[in-house]
Amino acid sequence: MAGLWLAAATACAPGRPEPVTLRMLASSELADMAPLLDDLRRDTGITLETDHRGTVDASNELAAHEGRPRYDVAWLSSDRYYLLKAKANGGHGEKPLATNIMRSPVVLGVKRATADRLRKAAAGGRISWADAADAAADGSLRFGMADPRHTNSGLAALVGVATAAAGTGTALRPQDVSCERLHGFFAGHLLTGDASGKLADGYAARQDELNGLITYESELLALNSSGKLREPLEIVYPRDGMVLSDYPLLLLDPSKRAAYDRLVDWLRSGPVQKKIMERTLRRPIDPGVPRIDRLSEPVGNALYFPDDQKVVDRLLADYGDPERDRAAQVIFVLDFSSSMRGERITALRETIDGLAGGDDSPSGKFVRFYRGETLTVMRFGGRVLEERNITYDGPRDLDRLRGVVASDDFAGSTAIWSSLDHAYRAVARDLVDRPERRVSIVLMTDGENNAGMDVDAFVRAHARLPEDARRVRTYTIRYGEADTRELDRGARATGGRMVDATDRSLLSAFKEIRGCVH
Repeated sequence: MAGLWLAAATACAPGRPEPVTLRMLASSELADMAPLLDDLRRDTGITLETDHRGTVDASNELAAHEGRPRYDVAWLSSDRYYLLKAKANGGHGEKPLATNIMRSPVVLGVKRATADRLRKAAAGGRISWADAADAAADGSLRFGMADPRHTNSGLAALVGVATAAAGTGTALRPQDVSCERLHGFFAGHLLTGDASGKLADGYAARQDELNGLITYESELLALNSSGKLREPLEIVYPRDGMVLSDYPLLLLDPSKRAAYDRLVDWLRSGPVQKKIMERTLRRPIDPGVPRIDRLSEPVGNALYFPDDQKVVDRLLADYGDPERDRAAQVIFVLDFSSSMRGERITALRETIDGLAGGDDSPSGKFVRFYRGETLTVMRFGGRVLEERNITYDGPRDLDRLRGVVASDDFAGSTAIWSSLDHAYRAVARDLVDRPERRVSIVLMTDGENNAGMDVDAFVRAHARLPEDARRVRTYTIRYGEADTRELDRGARATGGRMVDATDRSLLSAFKEIRGCVH
């Protein structure tokens, strides 16, 4: 909501700067700069009339009015989203003059016991976003994070985790987010908000339930010193990097350049930089300003922000609504024909164990099973031999899952398409009661279909399903001597695709699909 930081300036005394009022759109977290603005008016004659918005909301506002600005200046925690949005909207004007004022990375704050657990599981004891995602998936990290659809801190965190999940070390590309790998991370996201300051208050109110908070370093430092916490949060600078906010001041109305320059010079002056650091706990942009003890920790690696609007749009679309049920269901239709005996069934069991948390690689931590997820196993031979639904709520549930695939009940024939049809008929029934649920199917076979319906019959039956069931995709895994053309055709008929595991590990094939299934 609009708020007036300072009243209109009165006439200046002789020798004082000429008064001027600037209309400014600012990120909501910059409300903490208000105590400094009496000094601003006294020293420069500048009064700021300010609207506060979440950074993403403010950026959308600026991009929508590019070329006919409603404000003289904008002060955002980051202008990266705004510049992408303006470009995507077809903006052809010159990029606004921007001057960085201060810095604060988006980091992870966790309780001491949680930090110790994360360090114990981390490579070299240095915690990464992958470690955080792994802990969120198994329920041991329960955190707050601002909504990335409205705030820069939430969007920066989302970019950081997604960049770590992609594992490329460069700015995210559309193909890096074509397969969602963040559902386990989302499972631990229990507190959200449309402003970083409100998020800190929300954490303080629920600190017995939560053990982590993802936000600006400055917000965590302020929360720790606020007296609101029974246990301070340890600040973790993820070793795989983080997005740094540099708080640029943008000139939107070129006719106000003189006042803009005056404002920038004041904000970047040594004494004011020192005041900003001491009062807001953000890092000075001026390297010559000595850091206070609480800001002596090196920031570490900075991550690249995406340079393609489609990447950000996909991330936000996949984030969805944090208030809705994020739980999903994956149906594993697994071949238990006699050809799977021996090394092949051992590889399948090791694969399930890896997805249940046994794979400690960075990629494994992003595709593991997560709390709240329903895992359905349909073992089949010439028919469905066993069907088991397991909702992951703790280690015992994963033991039950391992127990299903530990069965030595094999069959002499292979009914691939009748078994997949059975799975779709079960989906169609279940979606009547829960139409919003995200469901996907993974089918793995090592042989050719020699019982039940053929692939043509399956495709015809699939086309007759209710619309909700037809939207459920099947991802097929070819193993052993399975028919490539049939598995590819069956998968594509559902909107899914086939992955060939004949020349690589079965676990790697499942992991590739696991990142794409929802």
